[in-house]
Amino acid sequence: MSNKTKILLVEDEFDQRQLIKSILTAEAHQVIDVDSAENAITELDQNEFDIVISDWKLPGRNGDELLEHVKQYAPKTGFILITAHSDASHAISIIRAGADDYLPKPFDKSSLLFTVNKLIYTRDIESENSELKSQTKHRARLLDMIGNSSAMNRLYMRIEKAAPTNATILITGESGTGKELAARAIHQLSQRKEQPFLPVNCAAIPESLAEAELFGAEKGSYTGATKDRLGKIEAANGGTIFLDEIGELPLILQSKLLRFLQEGKITRVGANQEIDVNVRVVSATNRDLLEEVKEGNFREDLYYRLNVIPVTIPPLRQRQEDLLPLISHFVEIFCESHSMDLKTISSPALKALLAYSWPGNVRQLRNSIERLVLLSYEQTISLEDVQELELHHQDSANDFTLPLQGLSWEEHEKDCLLQALSHCNNNRTQAAKLLGLNYKAFLYRLEKHHIK
Repeated sequence: MSNKTKILLVEDEFDQRQLIKSILTAEAHQVIDVDSAENAITELDQNEFDIVISDWKLPGRNGDELLEHVKQYAPKTGFILITAHSDASHAISIIRAGADDYLPKPFDKSSLLFTVNKLIYTRDIESENSELKSQTKHRARLLDMIGNSSAMNRLYMRIEKAAPTNATILITGESGTGKELAARAIHQLSQRKEQPFLPVNCAAIPESLAEAELFGAEKGSYTGATKDRLGKIEAANGGTIFLDEIGELPLILQSKLLRFLQEGKITRVGANQEIDVNVRVVSATNRDLLEEVKEGNFREDLYYRLNVIPVTIPPLRQRQEDLLPLISHFVEIFCESHSMDLKTISSPALKALLAYSWPGNVRQLRNSIERLVLLSYEQTISLEDVQELELHHQDSANDFTLPLQGLSWEEHEKDCLLQALSHCNNNRTQAAKLLGLNYKAFLYRLEKHHIK
């Protein structure tokens, strides 16, 4: 709205109307001027305006009546009322009636432009905020993910930016944070969305069958192979394969997966011929893969090949403002899925749920809410119902017991810093919050212990 704002000017005095119009048009605003409320209403019915500037005293209907019409039929249009009454009581009544601002007569050029520009700026900000909220709701609906916290908005932005590419993506996060949900969102926002999305839990595949499970096998290639077997990678051709718990993949298969990522080819067990496969790989882990690399449990070259675009899912304790919408969402979907009337949650019960740290993250919350919906005898879930979940709060720092043999404070402090960084994927701001330190104090301790 900041350039060429469309303004409807309503003023019955010709000279005054022309003066105001000339001031506004000199500022590149588009101005249509009329001399009565009736003519203004005709213009409003035929055109859209950003702002109406109207005198209070007009022939026929006055400015207050015109304001009522604008609020009813053009609620997005700003309204400035010009009045000869400069007393506070009249100004308050004007604002209460719905006007965005008022101009007391007499006014000069600077007062007019200041009032108009202030309204333009305010409505620009409101429009941006409304658009941002709309985008956030759209993202949540599109990705089937719940949460408007800053942490989740950063996640949405990363997913939306990464999804249209063909790059491999490594999703990290604690158990229960929703890594598969993020992987599905990436697939749904990609150009492969009409093709298969195939999730594979690497931890659930027996090591003896893992190669055939992923790459397929020819008939007779091993005991029990009575026919050709299509591997998961080949079955996902054209689409996306999601390798969950990638850190559990045996080393011998890591090399074969690396070759597939580099060449786009696979070889079935017992076969000699290579098969070209076009599959996007999204993987996930709750392990520190770099630590696994140091310990020799994971190939370094595969780690970097998988981690072209990193996506981190925040734990629930780092987005507590999302707890309430998540709880409401789960109550609604479980009441609906079990054909029950929508239940409510009492204030003490809700307070208890919000106070819990949810170490099992969204999965634990989801399961707990389903249990509450199913086992609560009343229409309102009570505190007693929540207490039956036996949610045990994690020990706080105040519960720490000093070992009888003592400890090295310097080593203990350094270990706490390293653990906090590890938990927060090297996000120093989050790690500082986790330890209850301000950012400068946290940086001082990092430097003190030579932690880079």
